[in-house]
Amino acid sequence: MSVTAYAIIATAVLLASCLQASIGFGMGMLAAPVVALVDPGLIPGTLIMLATLVTLMVVIRERTAIDVSGTGWALMGRVPGTVAGALLLTAIPERALAILIAAVVLGGVFITSLGWVPELRRRNLVLAGATSGVLGTATAIGGPPMALVWQRSTGPELRGTMSSFFLIGSLLSLGMLAMTGAVDAHTFGTFATLLPACIAGYALSRVVNRLFDQRRQRWTAIAVSALGAAVLVVQQVVLA
Repeated sequence: MSVTAYAIIATAVLLASCLQASIGFGMGMLAAPVVALVDPGLIPGTLIMLATLVTLMVVIRERTAIDVSGTGWALMGRVPGTVAGALLLTAIPERALAILIAAVVLGGVFITSLGWVPELRRRNLVLAGATSGVLGTATAIGGPPMALVWQRSTGPELRGTMSSFFLIGSLLSLGMLAMTGAVDAHTFGTFATLLPACIAGYALSRVVNRLFDQRRQRWTAIAVSALGAAVLVVQQVVLA
């Protein structure tokens, strides 16, 4: 990886880690489109490792505000979704995967913009968890489904609950990726090199949480994600 490529990816990871630690999601939505442009080989393994670290730190920080019951129901769907996502990763070409990432991000932005809020029922939590498992394992973008069902939560509850779900879900995804051979020494090496950016992003979130309310943080993540997805579509479709 060149110095320029590393600088671009590290900046994306720093900002994405900050968003993840501020609102409970956003790591994949913000970082994946940028990383896919610069070094697609880092998706999904390295990004999932970085997201796992961020969610662990947030869970420790917000542990008293976690909705344990809701997390449990969502994880019931995450397990089969994770298996399906790992199989998808081995079957889909790299270019098609990049387009899928963009489609997932733009779809989430569109649905959120309509103002639709699903009811917080067990069925919806299980379905969202399964969808998140598929997308999170195959593309490192598992946030949008869970953000939809938990979007009425605010502050520590939103960050803590989503982070607890993604912590366990990310560990499941990494296990499945390791079984399919998608996690290797290179994955661990790139994770180590991007670790400082990840930790710096988490530290920055502690400042951001005091400066911006949840609504501004949420729409900032959505806007930047949409822009990153649009750039990815142009690169894959127009310039290919």
